[in-house]
Amino acid sequence: MFPYALREGSIGTLLLRNRIIMGSMHLGVERDAATLAEFYAVRARGGVGLIVTGGSAVNRSGAGGVNYSLVNDDGWAPSLRAAAEAVHAAGGRIALQLFHAGRYALKESYGLQPVAPSAIPSRFSPDAPRALSDDEIRETIADFARGALRARELGYDAVEVMASEGYLLNQFLSPLTNRRDDAWGGDLDRRMNAARAVLRAIRDLAGSDFPVIFRISGADLMTGSTTQAETLQFARTLAADGVDALNVGIGWHESSIPTVQQVVPGGVWIPYAAAIKRAVTALPVIASNRINSIAAAEAALAEGSADFISMARPFLADAAIVAKATEGRSADVDTCIACNQACIDRSLIDAPVSCMVNPRAARELAFPEPDLASKNGARYAVVGGGPAGMEAARALAALGGRVVLFEADDELGGQFRMARKIPGKRDFGETIRYFSNELPRLGVEVRLNRRVAASDELREFDAVVLATGVLPRRALLAGDDLPHVVSYADLLLRDAAVGERIAVVGAGGIGVDVAHYLSFGEANADDTTRFLYEQGLAAPLDGELLVVGRKRVRLLRRGAPIGERIGKTTRWAILRSLRAAGVEMYPNIAYERIVPEGLVIRTADGALQTIFADTVVIAAGQERNDALLSAVAGLRRPYRIAGGARDASELNAVRAFDEGLRAAHELTREMGSAAHVRAKAH
Repeated sequence: MFPYALREGSIGTLLLRNRIIMGSMHLGVERDAATLAEFYAVRARGGVGLIVTGGSAVNRSGAGGVNYSLVNDDGWAPSLRAAAEAVHAAGGRIALQLFHAGRYALKESYGLQPVAPSAIPSRFSPDAPRALSDDEIRETIADFARGALRARELGYDAVEVMASEGYLLNQFLSPLTNRRDDAWGGDLDRRMNAARAVLRAIRDLAGSDFPVIFRISGADLMTGSTTQAETLQFARTLAADGVDALNVGIGWHESSIPTVQQVVPGGVWIPYAAAIKRAVTALPVIASNRINSIAAAEAALAEGSADFISMARPFLADAAIVAKATEGRSADVDTCIACNQACIDRSLIDAPVSCMVNPRAARELAFPEPDLASKNGARYAVVGGGPAGMEAARALAALGGRVVLFEADDELGGQFRMARKIPGKRDFGETIRYFSNELPRLGVEVRLNRRVAASDELREFDAVVLATGVLPRRALLAGDDLPHVVSYADLLLRDAAVGERIAVVGAGGIGVDVAHYLSFGEANADDTTRFLYEQGLAAPLDGELLVVGRKRVRLLRRGAPIGERIGKTTRWAILRSLRAAGVEMYPNIAYERIVPEGLVIRTADGALQTIFADTVVIAAGQERNDALLSAVAGLRRPYRIAGGARDASELNAVRAFDEGLRAAHELTREMGSAAHVRAKAH
């Protein structure tokens, strides 16, 4: 089915079984050798052609945090060696990424002031850097080379040098961050010298036959930074110097243009890799960023845009994405939805990474799931088919239980059924597709349109997971029963009619989603062209971008800031989109009453104001839907509550999936212990 993606390929002397690479991700578990090794081994068993590790800093001043491994520090050798050995035992290949954060480093990591080509602060790190001396630059180059040799000694098959995303070597290339006028800065030739010297030093120390990949920036997306012509010249220069492959990244962490968030269309950055491919011709080029399916990878490879495709977060969502494609089971893939909440948001604070839709990611040892042949015999009822219920049912079945899932509506998904309607969140529907296929495959009996109303329906089961989710909270305002008032659920699930002027009561995550949905409109261009145009990167093929159907939206909240609990790497991008769409935001107000003309509020300075609106959408949060709790407790058998039914405070799907997984493992252990006691008694 995927003749381009699944064919063999080579990077230097390294033969790979297919053209899919697992891109580098800092995991925050690098100190735990067993956890790290199992994470990578599971992905190797899943069929990926090459794994690139999270960045391993070449010295302490280059670490992105205290949990970044240090390749040249003997104390990290056991963990790094364990990862390489585990991947090889699983039949895979693995490259170590050599990393230096430069001005993006944090002083709090090791008490060291960040270093950079020039002493220019960044918006990403709170700590101003100092400029490296000539001797320090040469020492850092030697550290990269020593790191490559150490990687080879530890059993790695290759190294990838991080020279993208605004890190140190990217900083040397850019005139924004390199203001030097010596051998390491000035014109383009001198700004390329640091990266070129790193490549030469690695070749001299680690050997000419040891594959070296450079991850370079296809576009910095920073005004005044490296030009496209300079980027292509840099690529050609590295190719002439003998690099084995170029992996093309996009954007700096400081850029005002989103690159990996949900609002970024899939595959939008492939043309940047294609441009580099045209510049270097025979040299292998790897495309990356916002490619989340083997089908998308196949299309890019088939058109010659790149030789390999790097996907990072998709391997958090589903370790077996390649194996499933090989077996013709792409419909069974758990798709990355680019939410960033359990992965990138955590990595930026150096916390352990996982995945919203696959909470076992990077925790495979903590939540082991044995072969399905080992049935435990217990019967489990899961009430509710939202994120918590779907994951609880999946995990219980994977642990050998006999599971029935009850869902009151005609489809699984819970809140994800609404989320998939929001611009940029279409892939939330892929999560529903995954569980709709996976649960029956695991033997779960899914009973749709079955609202459990009493405990009698649950007496045949040995244990219960209550995952009935949430209900929209009423605004409790005078006038909330007027005909022009609708709830967010009416709008997103039942397509309630709305007028042209909308007031949204509540500006948490749901309110922001509602505002995005109503203000997005329809354009005379496809999503990719529209995104590039709106970001100032391209123009529609037929001239001006025309957007129709935008509603005039006012987004209101008692407190501040707007969308406070939206993930760090997503919130700014969504709010930027809302402002561009003309959404007016009113934080720190008090609601007085809803009137036929709209909504009366009291502003922060105490003045009364009428927000004229044809429709008032209530998005004031949720309440626990736990009406069955007392009945379930009365059964006198093991049970767990998961997701919104347990805690409805600010919608959090990461917590819901996690609690579903935990509930399954806790109940399985509890039932196993009970069975052991009964067996011993007999």
